[in-house]
Amino acid sequence: MNKRIRMCLAFALILQLLCIMPGTKNFAVAAAGNGIVTTNGTSFILDGKPFRFAGCNNYDLFTYGDGSNDQTQEDIETKFMDKAKIDTMMSQMAEDGIKVVRTWGFSHETWHGFEPKEGVYNEAQFMLFDYILESAKKNNIKVIIVFENYWESYGGIDTRLKWEGLPGVSHPNRAVFFTDKGCKEQYKNYVEHFVTRINHYTNEPYKDNPTIFSWELMNEPRYQDVSEEENINGTTLRAWVDEMGAYVKSLDPNHMVSAGLEGQSTKYGYGGNCGNPFVYIQQSPYIDFTTAHPYPDEAWAGLSSEQAGSLVRSWINDSHNILNKPFVMEEFNTHNDREEYWNEMYGAIEELNASGDLFWSYAPFSGGFYIMHGDPILKSVLAPHAAKMTAEVQIKPGDTNGDGSIDALDCALLKKYLLNPDMDIENSSSFDFNQDGHIDSLDFAKLKKYLLDA
Repeated sequence: MNKRIRMCLAFALILQLLCIMPGTKNFAVAAAGNGIVTTNGTSFILDGKPFRFAGCNNYDLFTYGDGSNDQTQEDIETKFMDKAKIDTMMSQMAEDGIKVVRTWGFSHETWHGFEPKEGVYNEAQFMLFDYILESAKKNNIKVIIVFENYWESYGGIDTRLKWEGLPGVSHPNRAVFFTDKGCKEQYKNYVEHFVTRINHYTNEPYKDNPTIFSWELMNEPRYQDVSEEENINGTTLRAWVDEMGAYVKSLDPNHMVSAGLEGQSTKYGYGGNCGNPFVYIQQSPYIDFTTAHPYPDEAWAGLSSEQAGSLVRSWINDSHNILNKPFVMEEFNTHNDREEYWNEMYGAIEELNASGDLFWSYAPFSGGFYIMHGDPILKSVLAPHAAKMTAEVQIKPGDTNGDGSIDALDCALLKKYLLNPDMDIENSSSFDFNQDGHIDSLDFAKLKKYLLDA
């Protein structure tokens, strides 16, 4: 490629990012200093600074309590929910370096059900969730809330299909959920009830609550085995993600939204094509960051620890270089050689400056994929990784927005400053790209040349 063509392409990229063209925009926008995590390119930003984390899944926090005594307010507060157990779990997670926890915000069961019958929302259960957020806040932990489950646990979309008189269980049957008008209406009604809730302890709307890290549309959605074309292209699931992502954003423009993808596909040598391609689905303008769920030593996966590390690098590179979005390794674990696998996958996260990870799963007991406070791997592997993820990011010349990378967004911010030198800026030394002690047009020219030659 000759230099003129390369320069034209580079300028086109800069213009695309400056104008925030459709398909690349991240919709999470919030005022600096309000404690709500947002995005800037491939990084999360918290109060104006990059935010990276080590975290975990603790999916069943919503079941802590007897789940039946709800006759009075006192019964709910002292019996239906077990505040001491929630607080203990949160404090143990915090002690182990956990900064973000992903948990279920769904169940159609009668015990601890959020929506045990269509359109019937269990107030006691939502009050329990209010307390989960309050306990997380006390322990400086942020919470990813998942709206629904593709799989059968806690009812999932099989229950919503049943409410519409439709079968579930198999992939082709479940696929109907993503196009059926009644199922979509049910889902939106539930999302509206959850997102517009006001915490009864604080009188604070959920949409303004900085403890909420993000909303997740569904745990591991697929549109599988309807046709080979859909398995590969994911057209129908993308339409559903666009529709529901836009709906969540219309109710809560402050918090981020994710799709909850596993990342399986033949492209990555991990599982097969199942109607949810990693890039195309998460290219949705309503999805703020990408996710993947590696379980590399499952029999169907059969990946070595080195291959697991390579897989994670592939996802990160696609997320950063194609989508320009942060990447979160949202679920992961192994049956064997756990330290070896975790170190490889954590190493990929650290090496490529990915944004976060959440192992499966923190629990009050140990065994299988469950990890409890005091398990050796939390000190031998998680602790050093968590320290690296939360270490102060060293601001380098040219990284004007402090997101850990030098790109067209930095060029735009430097240009904005030169046009308005009275603008308040943090880390002013990063604006002095040529390190001559002055912030001027020479810095802009050198930064622009750097981007063109990169």
